[in-house]
Amino acid sequence: MNNRVLTKIAGFIKKEAVLCAAAVLAVISIFFVPPDSGYLGYIDYRVISLLFCLMLVVAGLRSVGLFTTLGSMLLKHAKSTRYLAFILVFLCFFCSMFITNDVSLITFVPFAIMLLSAAGQTGLLIPVIVLQTIAANLGSMFTPIGNPQNLYLYSTFHITIQEFLTLMLPLTLISAVLLVIAILLLKNSPLTSAAAPDSHMSGGIRPAAYLILFLVCIACVVHIIEFPIMLAITVTVIFFCDRSLFARVDYFLLLTFVCFFIFIGNMERIPAVSALMSRLINNREIAVGIGLSQIISNVPAAILLSGFTDNYPALLYGVNIGGLGTLIASLASIISYRGYCNSSDTHKGKYILVFTVYNLIFLAVLCLAASITINI
Repeated sequence: MNNRVLTKIAGFIKKEAVLCAAAVLAVISIFFVPPDSGYLGYIDYRVISLLFCLMLVVAGLRSVGLFTTLGSMLLKHAKSTRYLAFILVFLCFFCSMFITNDVSLITFVPFAIMLLSAAGQTGLLIPVIVLQTIAANLGSMFTPIGNPQNLYLYSTFHITIQEFLTLMLPLTLISAVLLVIAILLLKNSPLTSAAAPDSHMSGGIRPAAYLILFLVCIACVVHIIEFPIMLAITVTVIFFCDRSLFARVDYFLLLTFVCFFIFIGNMERIPAVSALMSRLINNREIAVGIGLSQIISNVPAAILLSGFTDNYPALLYGVNIGGLGTLIASLASIISYRGYCNSSDTHKGKYILVFTVYNLIFLAVLCLAASITINI
């Protein structure tokens, strides 16, 4: 095996570390529980289908410029750096509730870099991007479609939409207040020129088609239509509208889910392991969810822990708050970091320091709030 192949393998492992770890765990578990017909019941096909369709639809909406157009419209009247930061941060906060935290950051972090650089405010790049990252990770926890772990837990525990929103509302409101305080503490100065570029949607009827498909996905989320119908409608429309969108789906994330489904399914069939895990997690869902997320990120943490506890409110709190903390606690945070590193005149050490300080403060406050809320 030549060096080029080894380098590619090493690069893939580094980029898709969570998938590789999930695959290894799945393979190891197969030695303890040989494949049989029970394996077919491991995979939550509804979650996989929803994730797939939402990725397609959001990729379509992004391709026609919907989100940057929205951002440009809001930024037209920005007169100060603090107001500019407020809009950039809360764009991530609210949009992440519907288009997921990672897509929100993929869209608006480069947008923020462009605007702040054009306005001569590069000193605000680090705090604004860090707050955008926190906003996306926390705003996304409010809805079932805000992030993959929410969609998975919402489906696995058969939570109603009303219960889910009610459960996550207190932490979402507290998060919004913390973000406002953090923005008010930023240095404020007037903007001498218009910050927002002109941006318009394109694609003819495609924006309308994608918005209708988004409503179809929401209808499936709230159990108005079944997932096979949603899948058939979405795939058919995307095929005729823009089949290149199929290449923008994160298939590695879907495969990661499948590998974890196999691992958890097998572990649940080993009584000793299942009993031990349940004892370790029971009544510690928030702490364990936060702690495990710091090591393997919150999506796999949610999948792993869900097989050994029925206390989904605490688990939801744990894995969503657990997206704060280390850079890998939420994989969406890495998107922001890479976006910043690709800009000019970067200070990576300072970014990590500011990121860590902000995240630990938010984590401490929300951990306390979650503990109080869950016991009310």
